[in-house]
Amino acid sequence: MAISPDIKKAMEGSSFIRKMFEEGIALKKKYGENNVYDFSIGNPDLEPPEEVLEAVKKEALSTVKARHGYMPNAGYMETRCAIAEKISQEQGVVVKGENIVMSVGAAGAINTVFKSILSYGDEVIVPAPFFVEYRSYASNHGGKLVPVTTKADFSLDIEAIKAALNEHTAAVLINSPNNPTGKVYTDDDIKQLSATLEEHAGRTGRKPYLIADEPYRNIIYDGRKVSPVFQFYTDSIVVSSFAKDLSLPGERLGYVAVNPACSNAEEVVAACIYSTRVLGYVNAPAFFQRVIVSCWNAKADYSSYENRKKILTSIMDEAGIEYAVPEGAFYLFCKVPENKTVKIPDGKTSDGVFCDHLKKYNILGVPGTGFGRSGYIRLAYCTSVQTIEGSRTAFIKAVQEW
Repeated sequence: MAISPDIKKAMEGSSFIRKMFEEGIALKKKYGENNVYDFSIGNPDLEPPEEVLEAVKKEALSTVKARHGYMPNAGYMETRCAIAEKISQEQGVVVKGENIVMSVGAAGAINTVFKSILSYGDEVIVPAPFFVEYRSYASNHGGKLVPVTTKADFSLDIEAIKAALNEHTAAVLINSPNNPTGKVYTDDDIKQLSATLEEHAGRTGRKPYLIADEPYRNIIYDGRKVSPVFQFYTDSIVVSSFAKDLSLPGERLGYVAVNPACSNAEEVVAACIYSTRVLGYVNAPAFFQRVIVSCWNAKADYSSYENRKKILTSIMDEAGIEYAVPEGAFYLFCKVPENKTVKIPDGKTSDGVFCDHLKKYNILGVPGTGFGRSGYIRLAYCTSVQTIEGSRTAFIKAVQEW
């Protein structure tokens, strides 16, 4: 029996990261863990803060009955209220528990929102480069992702977004700090974007939602801050999780937060609750909903990411590889150097060929084509200092022979 042609095509287009990750496992078995330099996957390697671990122990030992049963599809109200407090602090707007829907990770949150707002043929504008699976998330629900170029420094190109807006635009999806560039959008960026969307709504009668995907919100450098969207645009939605900031990617706990000022906030929340159920998630994991109530504001130390960023950028400087300086998250988006030895075959991209070339030196990165920007590669530096330091000679030699 054949699989769905659409799924087959999507698998071919979005398998870069996992493919590299799996190749890394094979290379480590062959050459040894310390001789492979795997920058393929954004898997945070910090341990969760002590407050999280203590909350886990407490909940695990609880003898309260019915702690593993169903709850309302939106989640426990005490959890929703805790997340509302978190969002209120981040957005500078009072948010109540009724505006929160707990989800199965940020990915589940995005799919829940798309299921709730998209009709067949609707479009979702996204600044490129972008997280590779956004495209599939939109198509899951009959939508189409519309990538829009960013400026040279990967900041928002408002004029390009304006040009892409049309009567089919249901939403604009932004990710700050951005995966894969580490770019953090400023208040001015969001104000300009909001004004553009308001102008479009006034002209066409259709007001797009502004969806902010924020799993890296707390991992920022050099005193920057992630701009709130609720303050600047009424029909806005925040989706996020505790995967990256509290290093809990495997626990799959995320949430949808709907701006209380949204013109149809109650209806959007109700749609997200319904979508959570019919998409098969039913509800976010019960155990970690209870855990997070007491530790959502636990402080994590991200200084090791900043230290590793400095080490990796010094290696890139020495090797002669240009890159965008990350303002947040834990990725380095690097420009493919000029090839002087290796020929780029017809039909191939320089970033794909360069990543294949790097594998000869046991270096694993991800081609930028998968993120909507060819000519670049992404390196995830949430890996050991030993791996980063060990890659120095390999990177230098790889570029010399490229």
